Amino acid sequence: QLQASGGGLVQPGGSLRLSCVASGLGLDYYSVAWFRQAPGKKREWISCSRKSGETYHANSVKGRFAISRDNAKSTVHLQMSGLKPEDTAVYFCATSSLELCVVEEDMYNYWGQGTQVTVSS
Repeated sequence: QLQASGGGLVQPGGSLRLSCVASGLGLDYYSVAWFRQAPGKKREWISCSRKSGETYHANSVKGRFAISRDNAKSTVHLQMSGLKPEDTAVYFCATSSLELCVVEEDMYNYWGQGTQVTVSS
């Protein structure tokens, strides 16, 4: 089970840190990704941390967002800075048993419930 938290309302240019806590599964066995879904749009992959610790980010967030993991605490964070109104979405964390990070949501088997991020002045 995954529990995402940390969303909220923030002004453009601000920062937020999202957290995803896993219970009942050890995160060190999984790749972990963050997706987001804006109103009226498809869910999109934005960041991923491989089991090895390598990280990947979509071009839309590269340089602004950073994913990190703490396997001992079964927690993955998404540090978001330089937030823009177009970052407004519900953010989801998900795990995959694949070694590689993939963008296809069908390859992820556990999902958190989502946390709302709203960027507005």
